[in-house]
Amino acid sequence: MKSVIDRYNKTKDDQQQLEANSNSEVKFWQREAASLRQQLQSLQEHHRQLMGQDLSGLSVKDLQNLENQLELSLRGIRMKKDQIMMDEIQELNRKGNFIHQENMELYKKMNLIREENMELHKKAYEQRGSNGRVTSGSHVSNDDSTTEDGEVPVHLELSPPQQQTERSPSEAPNLGLQLN
Repeated sequence: MKSVIDRYNKTKDDQQQLEANSNSEVKFWQREAASLRQQLQSLQEHHRQLMGQDLSGLSVKDLQNLENQLELSLRGIRMKKDQIMMDEIQELNRKGNFIHQENMELYKKMNLIREENMELHKKAYEQRGSNGRVTSGSHVSNDDSTTEDGEVPVHLELSPPQQQTERSPSEAPNLGLQLN
């Protein structure tokens, strides 16, 4: 019987200790919640002050501290903004250099094409001979413009490039060359 009473007392003590521990844990969390509420209120008040609200209760020293905090914050913001702008400027310079290189390559290609065209025109001029007539073996009958040996005179004139406009499919494009 004594062992039953001892077990009962031990269980009773354990139960009381468990209740005391849970009560102390509840009290701990209640204190923690109260502390967090107080911190939240303090932060909200500080935020309102930083936004320029509820300043009437502040002393001159508090206002100066607030002003210093704002100046430090602004300095950090300006530094971040300057860094972002410098990065953007560097990126735009890089893109500009890339476009300049592409432009130079296209300019070189354009000059090569011009030189090739000049060579082709020069060869065509040399093939016409000294009298300015094409020396092909073709002969056009019933045409007063042919000569005795069957040569057809060809006169080429270059005209300035024209603005391209929308044409109907049946309209032939004007290439700037005229045959007389």
